[in-house]
Amino acid sequence: MRHVISSSQFTKEDLTTLFALTSDLKHEPSRYRNSLSGKVVATLFYEPSTRTRLSFESAIQRLGASLISTENAKEVSSSVKGESLSDTIRIIEGYAEAIVMRHHENDAAEEASKIASVPIINAGGGSGEHPTQSLLDCYTIYEQRGSLDQLSIAVIGDLRYGRTVHSLVKMLSLFDGLTVYGVSLPGLELSESYIQYIEEHGGMYVACTSLDDIPSDVDVLYQTRTQRERMTVREGNVQEFVIDQQVLHSFAKHTIVLHPLPRNQEIASEVDSDPRALYFEQAKNGMWVRMALLYMLLRENR
Repeated sequence: MRHVISSSQFTKEDLTTLFALTSDLKHEPSRYRNSLSGKVVATLFYEPSTRTRLSFESAIQRLGASLISTENAKEVSSSVKGESLSDTIRIIEGYAEAIVMRHHENDAAEEASKIASVPIINAGGGSGEHPTQSLLDCYTIYEQRGSLDQLSIAVIGDLRYGRTVHSLVKMLSLFDGLTVYGVSLPGLELSESYIQYIEEHGGMYVACTSLDDIPSDVDVLYQTRTQRERMTVREGNVQEFVIDQQVLHSFAKHTIVLHPLPRNQEIASEVDSDPRALYFEQAKNGMWVRMALLYMLLRENR
């Protein structure tokens, strides 16, 4: 694999290899401290980011590579002077061995990959996909269960614009016995193309309108925030589904709670102390997974 654009690029074998490397990095990071010494990686972010950008930048430096970065390229790069994305990519590839890119347009990373001579990693594209988020989501579930087969997961909230959900359901569709409960308000349902993707790969999708529709023994509650920045004012005026301690009491002891973050009010802070709430561990896993991904991409593309 040269570029990482969509979660659909990965196979079960890819994930097995990546997760084994992630666990090794997590438990023995000193072994990899200078493994990418002499490499330079660029982070090119056209949209705001905390976890994705900083976890990538930490991963780059922990592997011994050097970092060049622009945090808000939409406003502080030469794009404000009219420079095209293709020209920007052609310039940056002369400075770095890989480019980690977040963009407000869904297909920007794919377009960049068509012209780039170095690996392009999609760090979130509009309302489309966020493949490295799905890697860390799946790794966190895998750590807890030891397998991604026979998984039941409720994806909750903004399923229309939530790119993390889009990448996650595609990646989980690689595995046997998947059941996805989609909990959303009218207008924010998962699009038919993703539902078809799940079903064509042997999974089952169940549309829900309430948290009460989710079976109490579901394996994962994957909560998301409403992507108001991608909506009209009218669309953004919606009521969140809220997970609080009372809601969580109705689910099994093995049910874990994940969230790609940032959160607003959709998970009450009282849930943070519940051992099933793993969203902060999930975010930390992002650094380890991205270390493994960079290691594999830059070692394979030497």
